[in-house]
Amino acid sequence: MHENRVEFQVSGDYALFSDPITRVGGEKCSYQIPTYEALKGILHSIYWKPTIIWIIDEVRVMNPIQTETKGVKPLGYGGGNELSYYTYLKSVCYQVRAHFIWNMNRPELADDRNENKHHNIAKRMITRGGRRDIFLGTRECQGYVEACDFDSGAKNSAYESINELAFGFMYHGITYADEAILDEDRGKMTVRFWRPVMRNGVIRFLRPEECTDKRYIHDMEIKKFDVDNFTGTREFTEEEMAE
Repeated sequence: MHENRVEFQVSGDYALFSDPITRVGGEKCSYQIPTYEALKGILHSIYWKPTIIWIIDEVRVMNPIQTETKGVKPLGYGGGNELSYYTYLKSVCYQVRAHFIWNMNRPELADDRNENKHHNIAKRMITRGGRRDIFLGTRECQGYVEACDFDSGAKNSAYESINELAFGFMYHGITYADEAILDEDRGKMTVRFWRPVMRNGVIRFLRPEECTDKRYIHDMEIKKFDVDNFTGTREFTEEEMAE
C-alpha cells in the first residue's frame, strides 16, 4: 500500500476508450474497458503537477459492459462533414485506485516534492469533482468524479462473481520523455501495449515500465519548468495550509 494513495469513482452516460490508431478518422469503436492512459488523464483533470507522476494501480468495473452505436458527422480533413458510426460504452461506472511517485526527470522541481501537500490537495480535488472537466476517453463523453472506498465496492460490481475475463492485446498508454523511467525510453515518445485480465471485476494494471510490448514513435525533448512558467510551492497556498 502507498501512503499517497487516492480512491475515486468516475461515471458517465457514455465512454469511448479507443485505440489511438483509430482516432485519425472514420469509424471508432471503444475498448470494453478503460485504458491506463484514459484513467491517468482523468487524474490529470482532478489534480496534476509536473512534480509528480500518477500511477494507476487498479480499476473495478461496476456496471455491465454495454455498447451503443451512434451516427455522427465529424469534420473531414478535406473540409465539410463526413458520416461515421461511433460505438460507445453506455452507462459506465468505475472505481479507481492510484498513487503518485516523484518525477525524477525534473530535478529543477525538487523543492516542490512535498508528499503531504500533493496528497491532501489531490484528495480535496476528488471531493470537489476535479479541477477541470472530466472526460471518459473523449471530449463528448462527460464524466463525474466522487470519492469512494475501493475495497467496499466489490459487492456492487456486476462482475464480482466472474473469476477471470481476458480482453486480449490492447493499448496501455504513452510514455513521454519527461516521464520515462527506463533508460531505453529516455528522450523518446513510446506507445505501450499489454494484455489485461479482469478478475472478480478488478483489473490490476502493469506499471508503464513493466510493459514489454511497446513501439517507439519519435525522439522527444523534455519541456523545462522554471520561475517563468511554474510557480511551484507558491501555488495553491491557501489549499495547502487547509486541514
